[in-house]
Amino acid sequence: MKIGNVEIKGYAALAPMAGVADRAMREICDSFGAAYSIGELTSAKAITLGDRKSESFLTKGNVKVFGGQLFGTEPETMAKAAVEAESYNPDFIDINMGCPAPKVAGSGGGSALMKTPKLAEQIVKEVVKAVNVPVTVKMRSGWDSNSINAVELAKACEAAGASAITVHGRTRAQMYSPPCDLDIIKAVKQAVKISVIGNGDITDGISAKKMYDYTGCDFIMVGRAANGAPWVFKQINEYIKTGAILPPPPLEERLKIMMKQIGLMQKYKSDITVTLESRKHAAWYMKGVRNAAALRRMCGEIKNLSDLEIICEKALAEGEDM
Repeated sequence: MKIGNVEIKGYAALAPMAGVADRAMREICDSFGAAYSIGELTSAKAITLGDRKSESFLTKGNVKVFGGQLFGTEPETMAKAAVEAESYNPDFIDINMGCPAPKVAGSGGGSALMKTPKLAEQIVKEVVKAVNVPVTVKMRSGWDSNSINAVELAKACEAAGASAITVHGRTRAQMYSPPCDLDIIKAVKQAVKISVIGNGDITDGISAKKMYDYTGCDFIMVGRAANGAPWVFKQINEYIKTGAILPPPPLEERLKIMMKQIGLMQKYKSDITVTLESRKHAAWYMKGVRNAAALRRMCGEIKNLSDLEIICEKALAEGEDM
């Protein structure tokens, strides 16, 4: 697949999950075969006001291909922010039209842009004019079940100069509840000539191949299934290439991967931030361990890395939940 002039090799990308898919996670997923990743949701207004936190969201790091993601509601501000974002040397810039979070959608950004397709089109047009890298858009199927307009919006974005469209097959009203609508992703693919990436309920090689086969999409994107399981990309790649179903790594190796990810977080973030954020990541890694519920409770009380080491020892003592 190509995003503009950027060649993408592989089968699956890491979705831009705010507060989750940080630089450390992106680098870990890349090491397991994620073809590209997109940075955490970044406020266009904050960038133009010089917000320092935005830098970590827009830094490519050690990954093959990276897109910086912006959200906002004003075409001019989005264009200025895109110029700032481009200075961090992303391979492309992604415009968020899918985030369902109230603080984003409530101000007219993210998925709320699906209710104002003319404004959304203008934003894409201004961002495309402002930068020299490809521009992509991530959207949902629509705002709610009475306004499924991903096809209309995708065509508008294509006309405005977007190089690719990612469609999460759920409405904003659904948030992350099932089911994922594969038919809308298929309809978008049939309606536009640019690359279409399918997103939603991809958890392994089988569901990844189903997305490809049913929708005809050019690529797929994995979100929550990568939390605490970055090897899902290796599993997807292997299944699509050979049909083989790879098991997850043994528990001891999984815990080493977790510690490596949190070690990377230490390189990029403050100690207090790492302590707080390691709680959710560690809890996700407890999947497949006996007495996982008790271990997750311990994860929720992590105060330092010594606590994390104790949790690892206890997890190994408990063993895998066969």
